[in-house]
Amino acid sequence: MQQEIAQTQQGFMPAPLGEMPGQQEVVNGRQDHILVVDDEAPVRGVLVQMLGRSGYDVTAVADAEQALLHLQDDPGCDLVLADVMMPGANGLTLLDVIGRNHPGVPVVMLTALHDIHVATNAFRRGAVDYLLKPFERAQLLDVILRALDHGRLQKQNAAYRQNLEQIINFRTSRLRATMHDLEKSYNITLEAMGDALDLRDSETEGHSRRVTAYTIALAREFGLDPEALRVIARGAFLHDIGKISTPDAILLKRGALTANETEIMRQHCVRGYEMVHKIPFLSDASEIVYAHQENFDGSGYPRGLRGEEIPLGARIFAIADTLDAITSDRPYRKGLSFAQAREEIARCSGSQFDPQIVKIFLGMPIELWSDIRKEVEHAPAGTFGVTL
Repeated sequence: MQQEIAQTQQGFMPAPLGEMPGQQEVVNGRQDHILVVDDEAPVRGVLVQMLGRSGYDVTAVADAEQALLHLQDDPGCDLVLADVMMPGANGLTLLDVIGRNHPGVPVVMLTALHDIHVATNAFRRGAVDYLLKPFERAQLLDVILRALDHGRLQKQNAAYRQNLEQIINFRTSRLRATMHDLEKSYNITLEAMGDALDLRDSETEGHSRRVTAYTIALAREFGLDPEALRVIARGAFLHDIGKISTPDAILLKRGALTANETEIMRQHCVRGYEMVHKIPFLSDASEIVYAHQENFDGSGYPRGLRGEEIPLGARIFAIADTLDAITSDRPYRKGLSFAQAREEIARCSGSQFDPQIVKIFLGMPIELWSDIRKEVEHAPAGTFGVTL
């Protein structure tokens, strides 16, 4: 070992400072800080002298434990030169800990062992370079420059990733805010469309809001996710929008409709669908508008759909629509109770309504529906418990 140290010292014979190969340029007034870890005091002394004359800020310690304490106290370390064979924790163990706890610090392994397996193991565990003792001064300085460049690139990449994440987070928040504003404008548009229908048909004023609230409550009990709830809410709210095209003489007629008038009235499903499905954010909801008068047994209109041919949202809506129709006042009768509406819906299970959805409906507290009705009638416009 003394011969090795002598050879190493001979390899580090200092040249004049200006002629030192690989001499560091001080950047932004800060020297690169190098931590030397070697159990041989003469080797540490030579490395400190040589690296100091090359313009580096050097700290030398004798073992892995001291090295880790130094790294903990001084997070600004730019490079670690670590001997492989040391008492206690060896250099490879130190390399593992640095990789876990200080991933931005490059490590160069120093050793007198001419063993390819040791070198391969060091690289596999994260070493950026590997230098055999004894080594020439120029070799060491070249290795240090490469390792420091590697460390700088790693730090630049980390800073770039952090900056990129900040940019992405900022733009994502901006996009979410924009989407929120856009959704608010959608809701305002829907409110205007629903209000326009209420102005034409005062007999059913508030019906769209109530039936939407009932539909949402039933769909939520059915277990649908928030996006499906939004689609169903929009379809329920706009289900009768096609009546805007229905002549007043038919829409506002007090007596019974003729067969021809009934046929014209029934066209509101198709008319509503044609109005709504062209709007991209309402394309899914338009299917509910189209199918909201279909019956589970196929006796409904306009297409005579049967069973699961009818969109789920329309099957859920059908129960909510009937619930509101039975319990609301009409010029020719007073609204019935929710208990009576419940009995009628149960009676029509399998014919007008999907039995599975009726079963869920019947399992819900009857007081819920009157509570929802009161809440809707006293709530500001657009308050349905889910965004339209």
